[in-house]
Amino acid sequence: MIKLAIESKLQSVGTSIFSVMSALATAKGAINLSQGFPDFPMDPSLLALVNEAMQKGQNQYAPAPGLLSLRTQIADLVQACYGTTVDPESEVTVTSGGTEALFCAIAATVREGDEVIVFEPCYDSYVPVIELFGGVPIYVALDFPDYKINWEGVKKRVNSRTKMIILNTPHNPTGTTLGADDFQELAKIVQGNRIFILSDEVYEHIIFDGEEHQSILRHPQLSKRSFVVSSFGKTFHATGWKVGYCVAPEHMMKEFRKIHQFVTFSTSTPFQHAIAEYMRDRSHIENLSKVYQTKRDYFLKLMAPSRFEPLPSRGTYFQLMRYNAISDKSDRAFAEWLTSEKGVAAIPVSVFYHSGEDNKVLRFCFAKENSTLEKAAEILVRL
Repeated sequence: MIKLAIESKLQSVGTSIFSVMSALATAKGAINLSQGFPDFPMDPSLLALVNEAMQKGQNQYAPAPGLLSLRTQIADLVQACYGTTVDPESEVTVTSGGTEALFCAIAATVREGDEVIVFEPCYDSYVPVIELFGGVPIYVALDFPDYKINWEGVKKRVNSRTKMIILNTPHNPTGTTLGADDFQELAKIVQGNRIFILSDEVYEHIIFDGEEHQSILRHPQLSKRSFVVSSFGKTFHATGWKVGYCVAPEHMMKEFRKIHQFVTFSTSTPFQHAIAEYMRDRSHIENLSKVYQTKRDYFLKLMAPSRFEPLPSRGTYFQLMRYNAISDKSDRAFAEWLTSEKGVAAIPVSVFYHSGEDNKVLRFCFAKENSTLEKAAEILVRL
């Protein structure tokens, strides 16, 4: 019998670090501060709206671009937050999570040999999709330890083959944010070039210390060439629902939707109905930063007696901690030891670099019940 073999299109891709560390945490009974999901309950009123939609029979396919009622709420939110008008009919598409939106934007844009600039450390879904469609990732490392973009370095990497620049703000895994000055520098670089921008803004409503999220949608020059990706999973503590969306100019969205219709076609109908109704009360979003800043601050307070060194987190629900005063192990080895021997799981930041750059930093998720954070910190401060 002939044994068929698949020649892998993604030879360097294995099981994600998130799955690895979560599995290890489960096996060892460790407190899981690795994978980015909340362990506290969702708003019961949102759950009730989902149940209501299901009971009403709203369980069949939604329109491929998403329910117009939800897209209208998204357009209203963009206007309220960023002062930008987008057409819900032609410039907004609801997707099965932010990850699908990222996939569709790259798939619609990148061709064989195109170069795509990505900033490291970076979320692990960007590069595999770039490579899947024949693109070439061009890595630009953020300056450690403040993880700022060196725009002069970016400028040197732009050439006639540059097709896209991928941004992420607030940034996973570092928790840093881009400012208005960053977008001014970016505008100078892309001016006169046919470069698309993919702006991953799934943590846009989780931003701290009185900062205002600098969405690329605030910048008319840049938004005309940008796909902007957001996530209801992050915003409403419902990561398992996998509901996100993309905003882009009509001519770009037209190509995006061609991909989307053959990836998922449409996204869960009752969830869309529920979220559309839930968004009528904007306070659910307006209070989000305060909720998560309180958790960040509490985690930092708990960790203050420890030998870990916190790096500034200005957004997301992640906190980076340097451990070089505790161990000289590699971050991967230290994370595995911490999980197996001490009972707290975290993510080693080196996995977000193609080179495995190791600055002895771990990423902890603080989107947890206070009791969970307290139990984890009790262990960590003894190291």
